[in-house]
Amino acid sequence: MTSLFLQSTWVIPLYGVGGALFSLPWAMGLMRRTGQRPAVYFNIFLMAVAFLHCMLAFASLQELPPYAFAFDWLNIADLEIAVRFEASSISLGAAALTSFMLLLAQIYGMGYMEKDFSLARFFGLLSFFGGTLSGLALSDSMVFSYALLEMLSLSTYLMVGFWYAQPLVVTAARDAFLIKRVGDVFLLMGVVALTCYAPGLTFSDLANWAVYKPLPPGIATLLALSLIAGPLGSCAQFPLNLWLDEAMEGPSPASILRNSVVVGAGAYLLIKLQPALMLSPVTSEILILIGSITVVGSSLVAIAQTDIKRVLTHSTSAFFGLVFIAVGMQRIDIALFLMLAHGLGKALMFMSCGSVIMTTNCQDITELGGIWSRMPVTTLSFLIGGLGLSGVFPIGMFWTFHRWMAGPSPWWLIAVLVFANGLSLLNVTRVFRLVFLGKPQAKTRRTPEAPWPMVVPMVVLMVVTLLLPAIAPTWLLSNMDSAEAILPMALIFASGLLGCAVGVYMPLSRSMSRPLSQNYRFVQDLLAYDFYLEKVYSKTVVALVAVSSNIAAWVDRYIIDGLVNLVGMVTLFGGQSLRYSASGQSQAYVVTILLGVTALLLMITTWSDLGGEILRAIQILQAT
Repeated sequence: MTSLFLQSTWVIPLYGVGGALFSLPWAMGLMRRTGQRPAVYFNIFLMAVAFLHCMLAFASLQELPPYAFAFDWLNIADLEIAVRFEASSISLGAAALTSFMLLLAQIYGMGYMEKDFSLARFFGLLSFFGGTLSGLALSDSMVFSYALLEMLSLSTYLMVGFWYAQPLVVTAARDAFLIKRVGDVFLLMGVVALTCYAPGLTFSDLANWAVYKPLPPGIATLLALSLIAGPLGSCAQFPLNLWLDEAMEGPSPASILRNSVVVGAGAYLLIKLQPALMLSPVTSEILILIGSITVVGSSLVAIAQTDIKRVLTHSTSAFFGLVFIAVGMQRIDIALFLMLAHGLGKALMFMSCGSVIMTTNCQDITELGGIWSRMPVTTLSFLIGGLGLSGVFPIGMFWTFHRWMAGPSPWWLIAVLVFANGLSLLNVTRVFRLVFLGKPQAKTRRTPEAPWPMVVPMVVLMVVTLLLPAIAPTWLLSNMDSAEAILPMALIFASGLLGCAVGVYMPLSRSMSRPLSQNYRFVQDLLAYDFYLEKVYSKTVVALVAVSSNIAAWVDRYIIDGLVNLVGMVTLFGGQSLRYSASGQSQAYVVTILLGVTALLLMITTWSDLGGEILRAIQILQAT
């Protein structure tokens, strides 16, 4: 029976797709008498079945090699495109985590979106999210993975623009979609080039191909840069990090997924492409440079935000910057566990923030406070989620940092981890003080605890976050006796204590949230507006595109259209002129035809003789 679950692993993505299709009659208004709740319950049921299927397949795979299966799609000449899946411990673990997070998000959304009129459409989009992510986790085909990544971008656009009646939401969905398109276009170029160099290449064959068929350095570098661009946009890394901030205009249950598993999809694809990236000697340095810039920049930007969702969003970019650094250092084990620990902790924090937003109808942390006594589960979930993202013993991120530091570690890596951990705990402490501690404000005097559909996922996720070291792979704890990790871990722990101390004792007056000093205000605005990166883009890239579009429009209107109109006018004038030469006598027409054919034959003969003379001259020159 267990082998049956393993052999039918390809069905797992279809659960989400089936839920999305089942929701269509309610989402389109065709089913009104029953309300939209049947679509909600059916989607939750299908996601629970998908999670159970993943766990049974994962259990049946123990001590067995990866199980692969393929479905031929297109086979013409030497072009072969197939939908390939591979069931391994990593892919099934990623699919199980995705299904688990989708299940919790849907139960959470049942309480958060209870009064929304488009409940079926929302749950259909969530299930589409789940099916796409599960397919991406199990896919072994580069072409199919790219198609799934595009479907994920489409579902992100629809989720961000869910409340499409608001102009700001429409603008945010458009901007997020277009920014991600930049990376996806370059990724498409890389995938096409890679499949041309190695037809039929799959992720499972990529390592062997990279060893035995290396490319020239220049081609390898260009190929690696194009392959990095897709994950760069999906993971909201510099300079394509603005879309994730815009995406916070969507509902909070979608934000839970977007900041835990959806953003991780790009990093997962980067990990699977890692053998091809290492063909270029400079790719590692590029990944480390991008990750370091994003870690430092996003950590600084996060502490200047006042929107509770945007605070956590920039923290997501910073942690995935650490994932880029780990991939650049070829530490795939660290990258995978960073994604796992961050996904659980960040989802828990977003659940807590969504509970606060639903109860208070407010996202500004300067207008909140005193919630902890009225919302204990929400408060505890935010606290545990924040600790899950820090190097505090014995939460999951501590073991990740410890394994990373076990062995010789460069000084810059220790400095980046110390900086990121210190600012992360400073940010968590700052938000916790403003939102949950202090005196109740006008919008927080009546804040009951969230309903049970929102509380149950938070409690479950709190338990999983606390027990993560116990359920994590045993290899993570295999080097706990390493003496080389003592000093780096002491520095990381000290940075966390320093960040907490600064967050506790720094003044956080709500009435003076805007500094009076111009210097302080300049620094605050610089960080709050993402180093004015959006304005830089508008003055450079957007302006260049606008100018080139205007030039192309002018050329099309006055040159291309002018030539076409000129040909049309000449034809029209010639036709009007020739009609006066039509005498109606057939012998005149015959003479005209004969003269034309004779001229044509003379031209052909002349050009043929001329071509023969040229050919003979070339032969003489070659002979001499």
